[in-house]
Amino acid sequence: MTILLFHSMYGVRPAVHATAERWRAAGHEVVVPDLYDGRTPATEEEGREVRDEIGTDELLARAVRAAAPHSAGGVLYAGLSLGGALAQNLALADEHARGLLLMHGTSDVADGAAAASGELPVQLHVADPDPYETHDWQTAWYLRMGRAGADVEVFRYPGAGHLFTDPGLADYDAEAAQSAWRVADAFVAELDAASGT
Repeated sequence: MTILLFHSMYGVRPAVHATAERWRAAGHEVVVPDLYDGRTPATEEEGREVRDEIGTDELLARAVRAAAPHSAGGVLYAGLSLGGALAQNLALADEHARGLLLMHGTSDVADGAAAASGELPVQLHVADPDPYETHDWQTAWYLRMGRAGADVEVFRYPGAGHLFTDPGLADYDAEAAQSAWRVADAFVAELDAASGT
């Protein structure tokens, strides 16, 4: 199965490569688009600056171009924080999408949106509380995703930082990360088995 893994606003960090390698070792093709052209901001402020310099429309356009060669074969879209928002937009619009794995981030869902693939399996892993993913936001997002035809599971990690799966960041929480990746890896394996690849 092909997995498209989109990075956070920190760019393609070692933790992103580690995730991709773990899934490759499990037999998957993993594509890691570098939407920042090699830049890996060291701080949250620098990450915002790079994100804003490129602009959300251009980031989405780059993500679409990265997905285009792979989407017809069926893709699991995955993303970390900012990458999750991009992955969500692509997955909802892709009739061949096999699933959506969101780590730390979501995107708004337009009223009347519908998953092009029909019932889309979705898994979200998020800190609790998370300043970027508040409970009110999550409730509204969950309801809109359901109306869009997504089959959503949400896993919350009390006390963890926003990007709690990245060992190189202050948000890292080893216990939460281990738990999240165990569940996420099982989700990937289930989708792979269902697709017959």
